[in-house]
Amino acid sequence: MLKITVVSWIVLPFLLSACASAPMTHSESRGFVEYGKASYYAAKYQGRKTASGERFNQHALTAAHKRLAFGSKVKVINLANGKSVVVRINDRGPYSSGRIIDLSKAAFKRIASVHKGVINVKIIVLSSK
Repeated sequence: MLKITVVSWIVLPFLLSACASAPMTHSESRGFVEYGKASYYAAKYQGRKTASGERFNQHALTAAHKRLAFGSKVKVINLANGKSVVVRINDRGPYSSGRIIDLSKAAFKRIASVHKGVINVKIIVLSSK
């Protein structure tokens, strides 16, 4: 009995983390708000396939998020200057610690200088297909 309890406490966190990282459904993501850091894609990703199957275009207003449904429209607000941009989620990521969204270079340029690299943002889901 003790072995089962110990194994349960070891396995439980892994099961919970797997559930937490599953993509949200469209209905779950409506009205979703999150605060964190945003970055932008490096030039080397231009033309590569995204997780949604589209080719990445650094000139489009698109972004990557770990859980939001593909096709979701998201307002990204730079907390330092109040500037905002609306992007469409078409990829998964970012995979750098502490970051919540990766923007295309064009989207990032609308709200900050690319020299900043990483900025503090608020994201609000506007619509989900």
